[in-house]
Amino acid sequence: IAGSILTLGSWHWLFVINIPLGLAALVIGHQLLPHNPASDVKHKFDRISAIANALTFGLLIYTLEGFAHAENRKFIAIQLVLLIIIGTYFIRRQLKETTPILPVDLLKIPIFALSIGTSITSFTAQMLAMVSLPFFMQNILGYSAVEIGLLLTAPLAGRLVEKVHPGLLGGIGMAIFATGLFTLYLLPPHPAEWNIIWRMALCGMGFGLFQTPNNVTIVSSAPTHRSGGASGMLGTARLLGQTLGTTLVALLFRIFAEGHRAQACLLLAIFFAIAAGVVSSIRMTQASPAGKK
Repeated sequence: IAGSILTLGSWHWLFVINIPLGLAALVIGHQLLPHNPASDVKHKFDRISAIANALTFGLLIYTLEGFAHAENRKFIAIQLVLLIIIGTYFIRRQLKETTPILPVDLLKIPIFALSIGTSITSFTAQMLAMVSLPFFMQNILGYSAVEIGLLLTAPLAGRLVEKVHPGLLGGIGMAIFATGLFTLYLLPPHPAEWNIIWRMALCGMGFGLFQTPNNVTIVSSAPTHRSGGASGMLGTARLLGQTLGTTLVALLFRIFAEGHRAQACLLLAIFFAIAAGVVSSIRMTQASPAGKK
């Protein structure tokens, strides 16, 4: 869809199209999602934590972007100092709250912490590949935006979390994902479409084999009454990984020449995928929470 929009109009329409889609999701959700009854325990909205949360992650993202785009070093240094001060205050405040915005206390659960870690590294690997590959396909291989969009929709997914330990599934999935990335790295100069599709499908199968079990593990390893907080941590881990991945792409695109940028991103993506697989495999030392009632 994005490729079609870019073919017919400017990049601005990629953002405009989200307005009707967002409104449709809001209306459908309001009509079909089950009602969530009010809790007997009333909680006040923690405005200070909300502001500290926004400042912490805002400064983190802008600091990473500053490094990637070689912005003014003094400005980056000021951002980094503010990030350390505000971030430290934010984390300490969250540890004292009974219903924290960012439930960092859940990281005391080993399998939860390992799952968050492997989520961050895996999404870093994914974004390193997915952001750099369109540039490679368009600038080096000569594909159009629509053709690139179709080629990148090949991935498949697998779900075996009920039968196999998520640590093993995640390790295998990341190994397949890393293998798929390596085959993309070895892509010949003028490949046929099928030669790209099977490589993308291999990456998709590997990431899909990892993603679902990992998400289930994150949510199910936390106490039931903290499932909302666990879901929030899942989203935060995904955002951190995606931000780090895209920032590294920008950094590598600035360092390497045009013909070698995507390959450098793929090599780094392979490293992060292997790291994610190792961290995921370590979870096998912990009992799987998937069957928890």
